[in-house]
Amino acid sequence: MNAVGFAWRSLVRQPARSTLAVLGVAAVGALLFDMLLLSHGLIVSMRDLLERRGYDVRVTSTTALPRSGPLVSEATATVHALAELPDVQGTLAIRFADALFRDATGDPIGATFEGITGNAQRPWSLLRGREPQDVTDVIVSESAARVLGVDVGSTVPLLVQCRDADEALPPLPVHVTGIAELTFELSDEITLAGSLGTLQQVCGGSDQDRADVILVVSSGDPARAAAAIRAARPDLEAATNEQMLGRIQDGGFTYFRQISTVLTTVTVAFSALLITVLLTVSVNQRLGAIAALRALGFSRDRMVADVLSESALIVGLGGVLSLPLGWALAIGLDEILRRMPGIPARLHFFVYQTDALFLHIGLLAATAVLAALYPMRIVARLPIAATLRAEVID
Repeated sequence: MNAVGFAWRSLVRQPARSTLAVLGVAAVGALLFDMLLLSHGLIVSMRDLLERRGYDVRVTSTTALPRSGPLVSEATATVHALAELPDVQGTLAIRFADALFRDATGDPIGATFEGITGNAQRPWSLLRGREPQDVTDVIVSESAARVLGVDVGSTVPLLVQCRDADEALPPLPVHVTGIAELTFELSDEITLAGSLGTLQQVCGGSDQDRADVILVVSSGDPARAAAAIRAARPDLEAATNEQMLGRIQDGGFTYFRQISTVLTTVTVAFSALLITVLLTVSVNQRLGAIAALRALGFSRDRMVADVLSESALIVGLGGVLSLPLGWALAIGLDEILRRMPGIPARLHFFVYQTDALFLHIGLLAATAVLAALYPMRIVARLPIAATLRAEVID
């Protein structure tokens, strides 16, 4: 019988202890898998969010405008000018504005209106209805349709906080032409979208042609497109997705990597300690049998391999169970974290990554070896004659 088969029989003879060991590894392995997903999940999800519509360069203003913040002025002319650059395939300017509605009882309902202009793909996926074609046409998210009680064909009064208007302007009746999934919708808000002209119309022409951000689709090389934009418009800041993600990684998301590293270390150490204790107890209870097998001709290396195989079987079975358990736990934790205010509705904290899976397998393999070191040392240094004599006397 080979070492693996012998180790399997040892586990079967001690079902309670073996089950405890496997379940313990499954629990800590699930936590380990989740921490590995969390360590880079936000960055992976953010990259997917930025690249979902093909946008690979983000353009903002370097100058703060009075009362308005760092908006890109003359947005319509700017997107047309940038679209003419050889390294740029398409551009889209987006203006985010606070909108206000009233429910049946007259209580205010806050919302966000996205005004867009440009020739790049729209930042939404139409679910039903049609695209806006006029300044009085808008599309709404499913959450907005549910809260406002509207559907395709409905007319709603749109009131927007205009940054350049001090007077209270009347709401503009707009027609809901479609229900859509908006790329940049936050999880705690309801969102509408239309043309930048709609925003101009509802603000009575007082809100000038400005944008919070211009999203650019390059012709193939985002870095070259960003450099061309900066050269053509020194007043604008152009950054590729990789540059944006690098800033995010160096900034706010380092916390998640630190938490992941600490918890990964703790889970690996706990798993190794748990298996070491259980294997040591098992080996100590079988010292007489191990010594008898050595006396019958089993080599030291063979007995050491049995202990290592037993550790590998425990970790392997627990590791297999940890993957579905960890994925189920990740889904639940992701839903909880995504309820935090200000989080994009399509951003995820736990994202499957093949690299994370391989790292998980590697760490569990290292844990199996680490946990078996001390029991293997006991078996390797076992005095055969003295152990057999002690067994006979006992």
